Amino acid sequence: MKFSDRAMNVEPSATVKVSNTAKAMIRKGIDVINLGIGEPDFTTPQLIADAAIKAIKSGKTSFYTPASGLPQLKEAIAERIKKDYGVIYPIDQISVTNGAKMALYVLMQALVDPGVEVLLPRPSWVSYKQQVLLAGGKPVIVETGDDFKITTDGLDDAVNHNTKVLVINSPQNPTGTIYSKEELEAIGNWAVLHNVILIADDIYGKLVYNQNQFYSLVQINDRIAASTILVNGVSKAYSMTGWRIGYVAGAPELISKVNSILSHTTGNPATVSQYAAIAALESDQSEVETMRQAFEQRLNTIYPLVEKIPGFKLRAKPEGAFYLFPDVSAAIQLAGVQSSGELVDRLLQEAHVAVVDGAAFGMPGYLRMSYATSLEDLSTAVERITAFMNQFLEKQVSGGIGIETD
Repeated sequence: MKFSDRAMNVEPSATVKVSNTAKAMIRKGIDVINLGIGEPDFTTPQLIADAAIKAIKSGKTSFYTPASGLPQLKEAIAERIKKDYGVIYPIDQISVTNGAKMALYVLMQALVDPGVEVLLPRPSWVSYKQQVLLAGGKPVIVETGDDFKITTDGLDDAVNHNTKVLVINSPQNPTGTIYSKEELEAIGNWAVLHNVILIADDIYGKLVYNQNQFYSLVQINDRIAASTILVNGVSKAYSMTGWRIGYVAGAPELISKVNSILSHTTGNPATVSQYAAIAALESDQSEVETMRQAFEQRLNTIYPLVEKIPGFKLRAKPEGAFYLFPDVSAAIQLAGVQSSGELVDRLLQEAHVAVVDGAAFGMPGYLRMSYATSLEDLSTAVERITAFMNQFLEKQVSGGIGIETD
């Protein structure tokens, strides 16, 4: 069987792969702590589940909806955007998708032709690059500084006549970095000047910690908002990863094309999930705040512990999302392995902790560690990683060989 070039060139998701491997080990009875998947460990709030059950019992969930989602859900999305951002989108400027991942995928299909270039920061989420490739486009990596943020200087180095799209994810996966309002304004003005479309991936926008402030590109000014496509969903903030509801908000002509593609691909998102999402978006957001506070506590507890792991170095404390992204170049040297990928494998097989190789995000020599799990598991995971690394440190000390580990 001969496969398409598209199928041959696409790489499987590294985050899904490591999580699946960890789950397979757990099914075999191995005590693995999974820090590899970006998924809250909370169950979906009861009021959301109750709304879904009510919709099922009333017979509302048995039938198709419009491919772009229920009008009631679009209204709830529009109202939530208005409350959170102070920006108004009529419902003909909103399309509902099977998760925010599908929202991003369909945008690449709608915007990107063969040879079209899409600017992506280094590091960035694993699927952006693959989605650009699936659309026949060319992902172009924009280098970042010590704060993992792109600047207009870096954008100037990357832009050319084929550049069409720039993706900004804030808070960022995998680093937890947040762009300030001033930084977004500079990037947004640059995009307007160069006629580049902005995609604002705001999926972690409600998960911000320690008095840091989140802003979206759509909030900066009208010119930047007009050049920006907003992507968001309910998976992270509402602990609804399994329900698969995301959305796109943008210009009516774009949404029309998005809806056409959806009508021939996924069709409508699961109807029961749409009713659950309505309840989530229309709620008083107190459940979101409860979970946000728990993530903040985990970050503040676990961050100093990870800083002390031999060979692990954190550039800065994350401001949002739920990931740590340590530089492990010293740990690679200390453990006598060849790469961060090999270190990931040994941590899983020997320490029984699943993390993700930074190479998947464009940053070999780093690891992504999710703290979207219990404090007990996080503490145990750090203890295991520390013990794993200490064995090599002890060998170095006993052998009289010095090495930089901080």
